[in-house]
Amino acid sequence: MPFIKLSTNIAVDQHQSDRLLSALSQLVAQETGKSERYVMVELTGGKAMLFSGNNQPLAYLECKSIGLNTVQAKALSASICKLLTTVLPLSADRIYIEFSNCPAELWGWNRSTFA
Repeated sequence: MPFIKLSTNIAVDQHQSDRLLSALSQLVAQETGKSERYVMVELTGGKAMLFSGNNQPLAYLECKSIGLNTVQAKALSASICKLLTTVLPLSADRIYIEFSNCPAELWGWNRSTFA
């Protein structure tokens, strides 16, 4: 049930995309304690985006999961920033991450919800 969506103004080639999708999926599963079977990751590169008045390399992520807590969010922030700054020409102060804890009864899957 974890979902992470990465949007960036950096053009991402197929190799980088494959690497990031796989690494983010594994990272989110590990940090949330959820099976990777339920993790979904979306990546959009080369978007028209502006942060702090300029279009220098940046990234915005949405990370949603059932039962996500503040301790996990802080750990995820550190891990995600480390990963992104390793794979992309990006600095951590150009990354925003929005974390959301979604109630199980409001997360649908396989014709039902997780509640």
